[in-house]
Amino acid sequence: MITVLVIMTTGILIGWLFHNQKKFLKTTDKLSNWAIYLLLFLLGLSVGTNEKILKNLDQIGIQAILITVFAVLGSVLVSWITYIVFFKKDER
Repeated sequence: MITVLVIMTTGILIGWLFHNQKKFLKTTDKLSNWAIYLLLFLLGLSVGTNEKILKNLDQIGIQAILITVFAVLGSVLVSWITYIVFFKKDER
């Protein structure tokens, strides 16, 4: 856990130092996207080689869909409430 915090803090400090550099921002944006693609590929590779997950994919799929639907609905509900409470102008 300490390693993660040190890496994150280092990234924040470097980002703060170079936050005005347009070329740096474009490069880090592209690197971030490719890092995400690589992580997704490795996750798919891990799932594809796991016999237990593949045997229970139908059960896991239903649970994943339900979790996704309720997470999205919860996010929309909280966003709507936040909009009403903080951003909607008084219409009286």
